[in-house]
Amino acid sequence: MSLPDGRATVPRPLARMPIEIEKKYRLTKTQRRAIEQRLREVSLLPGELEHEENTIYRGGVLERPGCALRLRRVNGRAKLTFKQRRPSKSAIKHQDETELAIADADAMAAILAALDFRPGLIYEKRRTRWHVGTAIVVIDELPFGLFMEIEASVREIKRVEKLLSAENLPAVMETYPALTRQLGEMNRGVIEARFAPVRRRATSRKGVG
Repeated sequence: MSLPDGRATVPRPLARMPIEIEKKYRLTKTQRRAIEQRLREVSLLPGELEHEENTIYRGGVLERPGCALRLRRVNGRAKLTFKQRRPSKSAIKHQDETELAIADADAMAAILAALDFRPGLIYEKRRTRWHVGTAIVVIDELPFGLFMEIEASVREIKRVEKLLSAENLPAVMETYPALTRQLGEMNRGVIEARFAPVRRRATSRKGVG
């Protein structure tokens, strides 16, 4: 691109995206109860239970390794997030992340479809969130297991690990989309990991006579 007088313009650099730093752990039910008990012992209470449906899109630049575009519906709200993971062999992962609140998730899905981005994965999640100092601790239930994440600086993650006696918990390197790709089921061209529908108990009515 050039100016009217013929001088070339220099493209402006993109704004730097915030960096998300977190570590993920796999939990058993017993370990989950122990973590939650420890959090309550230090007088911490969880936020509301978050019911999520996460759609990961494909197409265009999203086919590049480490890139993800996610539309999340949670408790009547919605967020659109773009992530780009930084290469690392550490269990503490660093990724560039840009996120914005969406007023109408269905309208955003229609815009993404018009731009030729299409759903590749869908996974459901039940999340409980705790604030521990400057760290965020979440306990996640997915159709394929229980997990915990600590999001904070590297130093704070290690401090919270000790507080929760979590240093020896097995770390998980895979993202939830990667686990969904491995463990989900194909449904009309989209890999899905959904909870089984809750069955209502049939109520018997006694005749009146």
